[in-house]
Amino acid sequence: MENSAEEYRIQCLDMDTQMLLKTALKDPSSVNLEKVSDVLVDQSLKDQVFSKEAGRICYTIVQAEAKQNNGNVFRRSLLNRLQQEFKSREETRARSLQEWVCLVTFICNIFDYLKVNNMPMVALVHPVYDCLIRLSQPDALMNEEEVDCLVLQLHRIGEQLEKVNGPRMNELFYLLRDGFLLQEGLTSMARLLLLEILEFRAGGWVLSGTAHKYYYSEIAD
Repeated sequence: MENSAEEYRIQCLDMDTQMLLKTALKDPSSVNLEKVSDVLVDQSLKDQVFSKEAGRICYTIVQAEAKQNNGNVFRRSLLNRLQQEFKSREETRARSLQEWVCLVTFICNIFDYLKVNNMPMVALVHPVYDCLIRLSQPDALMNEEEVDCLVLQLHRIGEQLEKVNGPRMNELFYLLRDGFLLQEGLTSMARLLLLEILEFRAGGWVLSGTAHKYYYSEIAD
């Protein structure tokens, strides 16, 4: 299946980078895959829309490389770079909230897209939880941008995460419940988002039609 550059939002990059990514998607062995992984991470940390799409690009390159020569150079390079970014996450958050939110979005995207035998990659489970638990701390709950990021990721991968490690999901939701009930100074939007995600998980990672209508009309208002 051919994948258009439009679909992957790489048209916003300079021409050399576009060519590098287009080639990596079709003929991964002909390019420097470590450089490709760096380009994808760097762009994802700058651009939240790109960070939401980058998981699909990475998935396609991983599949193409495996099909071409049964290789995993790209996946290894990507995970090494993610490990570096993960280790310096507090510095990233202190420097730029936007970059931090982009990093969490990107790591969660990679978790969602890259599977081994149709199962989530074990190496990513704890880092993803650590990021989401960080977003559930009192100082992060004071920032709507972080609450919004947390809720979006839980909508996307919460059910998968709970299946691979239920106790850590319980730990995360204890923090969210306490934040909702006990924390002073939360914005009305943050409270609404927290209540919605608490109800979403309580309903088995599904929101009833009535609840969906209530929350999303409130958000629209």
